[in-house]
Amino acid sequence: MTTFLIANMAPLMFGALIFLLLMGFPVAFALAANGLAFGLIGIELGLLTPALFQALPERVFGIMQNDTLLAIPFFTFMGLILERSGMAEDLLDTVGQLFGPIRGGLAYAVIFVGALLAATTGVVAASVISMGLISLPIMLRYGYDRRLASGVIAASGTLAQIIPPSLVLIIMADQLGRSVGDMYAGAMLPGLVLTGLYALYVFGFSMVDPKAAPALPPEARNLHGMALLTRVVVSLVPPLVLIFLVLGTIFLGIATPTEGGAMGAAGALILALMKRKLSMDLMKQAMDSTAKLTSFVVFILVGSTVFGLVFRGVNGDLWVEHLLTSLPGGEIGFLIATNVLMFVLAFFLDFFELAFILVPLLGPVAEKMGIDLIWFGVLLGVNMQTSFMHPPFGFALFYLRSVAPRNAYTDKVTGKRTEGITTTQIYWGAVPFVCIQIVMVCIVLAFPDLVLAGLDRHEKVDLDSIKIEVPTIDYGAPPPPFGAEGGDGSAPAEPDPGADLMRQLQQQQ
Repeated sequence: MTTFLIANMAPLMFGALIFLLLMGFPVAFALAANGLAFGLIGIELGLLTPALFQALPERVFGIMQNDTLLAIPFFTFMGLILERSGMAEDLLDTVGQLFGPIRGGLAYAVIFVGALLAATTGVVAASVISMGLISLPIMLRYGYDRRLASGVIAASGTLAQIIPPSLVLIIMADQLGRSVGDMYAGAMLPGLVLTGLYALYVFGFSMVDPKAAPALPPEARNLHGMALLTRVVVSLVPPLVLIFLVLGTIFLGIATPTEGGAMGAAGALILALMKRKLSMDLMKQAMDSTAKLTSFVVFILVGSTVFGLVFRGVNGDLWVEHLLTSLPGGEIGFLIATNVLMFVLAFFLDFFELAFILVPLLGPVAEKMGIDLIWFGVLLGVNMQTSFMHPPFGFALFYLRSVAPRNAYTDKVTGKRTEGITTTQIYWGAVPFVCIQIVMVCIVLAFPDLVLAGLDRHEKVDLDSIKIEVPTIDYGAPPPPFGAEGGDGSAPAEPDPGADLMRQLQQQQ
């Protein structure tokens, strides 16, 4: 039995972790408790030494010294201030008027605003809840299909997962040991392509079933001509300036992601002050939510550090490497198996858990196989985006369910009785967008330049192939050393001290 435990410590440890997570234990405590328990078992079996745990304080202190993780509270605070200052409401109202005359216009407006909010907030919960509260009643008022409306809102909110300044991209860069700026640059184009695929689906849906995505009636369009244009400019300029302030400075190399997040937080406070929405109550709510989310992330990171230390101590990294490199198909087989594993686990785990548990195990294997880790991180990020949309545990679906009307209600504008949205309708509305995200994973797999084109890549130099050749130069015969024979073979004359003294006397006279 002891031999079996020693030989299979790594798979038993990983299996125990999955069991604890499926049982519903908090992720941070499941990771830490699993690592400590198997560490003690390994010490008892003689596989590990007690000195292993002496490295834990230094590891935890290293988390506290990680400047990259400072970007998480900054971007979270920025998103919460913007969401509570009414920017989403202004954008949805204005852009809805802009797209209103065309079929499916409200759905296009939700997608466009979702992408814009993703580029300013980076927080999925803020985007989904804002658009659910503001746009869902309007879409139901004018006869939108409930599955389409709920699916568009939930999916557009998840764009904050892949469009910078995404929180998950910060964590992916940290876990893979790569630059956050490079991860942001690589994810920008795939995020925009995914936004276009969402809009393409709405277009197809509105062509097949025009009544399910109607245009706004004339009486609902209260802005026209210059008034609409002025409203659009006033609503769009502040968030676009904020986007440049945050992402532009990062992409241009002027600021680090942490500095960009700090400027974004300051910019959000200025916008809220300009709108006269900044108050102590707003600040308290934003700081409270930011502290909770940041503490959640840090505790998971501490737990994953404990788990990772013991897991590598029992050669778990080698077990994972051998398991994945022995798959048929080489690099392609590894990528397919990795994405299938991520997709299945996303039914039960959220993106924080996937990023902290699986990415540290998969990253070294991918690097040894010669896979670009920026591309690999963006690929996993697109895949993990489905964790927000998976029925029945998708967080975006939970957020939408919390604000969507469950029962019939009387519309405030039309005065008509409107049916609510069932949980089943929300789930079925998410399914097409999960399929679109799977298609996006395949696109990133098939076209790596979609990610790599946005990176500033220099030509790699193989140091092992460099050869330094020193040319041989013929300087002729060396001169004879002092005391050796002269060039004619005769011995050099001995120095005469008397002659030297006579010359000195003559010079003095």
